[in-house]
Amino acid sequence: QVQLVEAGGGLVQAGGSLRLSCAASGRTFSSYTMAWYRQAPGKAREFVGAIRWSNRFTYYADSVKGRFTISRDDAKDTVYLQMNSLQPEDTAVYYCAAGRVGQTPDSWGQGTQVTVSS
Repeated sequence: QVQLVEAGGGLVQAGGSLRLSCAASGRTFSSYTMAWYRQAPGKAREFVGAIRWSNRFTYYADSVKGRFTISRDDAKDTVYLQMNSLQPEDTAVYYCAAGRVGQTPDSWGQGTQVTVSS
């Protein structure tokens, strides 16, 4: 059973930065993609970005490209979401997700709240 535990959310002013972490356990992830999603109040969950565990290939939603960076620490089985130049519209609950490459995620973390004040 895959377990994902997010941390690092909080309150930040517009223009600030936060780093979220997602600690993964329960299996080996060499054939997996680790992704970040977010859900703002009253809105559908949306894709933020992802990293393929095997080759560190990353891709992002247009709304965060150039501001957010995903990385991973092999020794800790942890994926990070570095968020810079945060804006109020980035306010959401951020979720870590895992799934086999090419498939929709089948494991989700509990989410962490990010609030950006103007």
